[in-house]
Amino acid sequence: MTITRPAPDLRPVRPSPDEPRPDEPRPDEARLLELLDARAPAHSLPGPCYTDPALHEVDLRLVWQRQWFFVGTVAEVPEAGDFLTVDVGTASVVVLRDDDEQVRALRNVCRHRGSRLVSGSHGCVGNIVCGYHHWTYGTDGRLLHAPQLPPGVDPGGLGLRPVHLREVAGLLFVCLGDEPPEDIEDVARVVAPYVAPHQLGRTKVAAQVDLVEDGNWKLTMENNRECYHCDGHPELRCTFFPTWGLSDDQVPDAMRADHDRYLAALVDLERRSDDLGLPHGLVEDLVERPLGFRVQREPLDGAGESFSPDGTRLVRRLLGDLPEARLGHLGLHTQPNAWFHFQADHVVTFAALPLAVDRTLVRTTWLVHEDAVEGVDYEVEELTATWRATNEQDAAFVAGTQAGVADPGYLPGPYSEAEQQVEAFVAWYDARVREAVGR
Repeated sequence: MTITRPAPDLRPVRPSPDEPRPDEPRPDEARLLELLDARAPAHSLPGPCYTDPALHEVDLRLVWQRQWFFVGTVAEVPEAGDFLTVDVGTASVVVLRDDDEQVRALRNVCRHRGSRLVSGSHGCVGNIVCGYHHWTYGTDGRLLHAPQLPPGVDPGGLGLRPVHLREVAGLLFVCLGDEPPEDIEDVARVVAPYVAPHQLGRTKVAAQVDLVEDGNWKLTMENNRECYHCDGHPELRCTFFPTWGLSDDQVPDAMRADHDRYLAALVDLERRSDDLGLPHGLVEDLVERPLGFRVQREPLDGAGESFSPDGTRLVRRLLGDLPEARLGHLGLHTQPNAWFHFQADHVVTFAALPLAVDRTLVRTTWLVHEDAVEGVDYEVEELTATWRATNEQDAAFVAGTQAGVADPGYLPGPYSEAEQQVEAFVAWYDARVREAVGR
């Protein structure tokens, strides 16, 4: 049978007058801008910003494919060949330590016909071998072997596509864009001295939990940025002061005693931090900077050592060369997707990664000293109890909010005085979208 097809029309295609010019936002981007324009100051976002799949794709394109975001720590890839993977929408990145002990990030896509190369959140490889047609890559991304590759095809041009990666005192950030924002160097100069004393390069993973929240990624981040709801976290409130996020003039009378106790603990912590040469003051640049951040060493309630029911340490072996346990917690937050708690005895990292418009992966990782022995220096269940419970409670809050913002009866409400950092996150998101579309 002979099938005849018309010859293709190779003439240049002229854009329709109804299509946007190159310097105009796309229709879906213009719609998002209209919704952002309609938001009243210090109010939550309109419902479609959390529920519309088309606008979620705009988020992926304008934010997640342009900005730096946190993916893990050096402790997750301690040896040559060790890797971790992160998925953002349909994009997948593999972060691994190569044979020369360098950490690098690569697109998790075979250069042959696009098959996924590695699966699972973590693992170890010698070489990276595609399971489809067995194209083989080194841990540096070079194509080593491609069966029956035609003569004249240069394998040197078929290596895995690199992804920008920057380590900040053991924290790993990647950027999917061709030209990542340069401000990460400024952020690193500020943040690294705070994190460095905990020596993440001398830690190991004690536990890691992946939890999928049934909510938009922005709701996950907004929930994390306030303690207005912390009555719903009884385990966390054992050591997390209830007036976190409030200035002196915002503290209600009923919480004044709690706040006075916090202020006294803060003065004591600052004195001891100064004695030990540990940076502790608040540095906050959450809105204008592409890699928005907030960092501060703050006291914990009770014994002031760790996130335990009485505030005492959870790991006998302290991190790095820290000489004492009563150092509260170093809190670090980075836009768009991460928050961290560094104690003297362990570190907890959190990465929020969008899976769908209404599904967000929250990956929580507990790090302890590399020489700490499970069952002797720490118990995993005790180490993880507070944040396992808190994460599950937060997942319920986020799911309830996702259901609410999808309701036809939803109208954006005003933020409370305790939600200033929520407003800062939303303002950061608004600014990044407008930067990306040139508005």
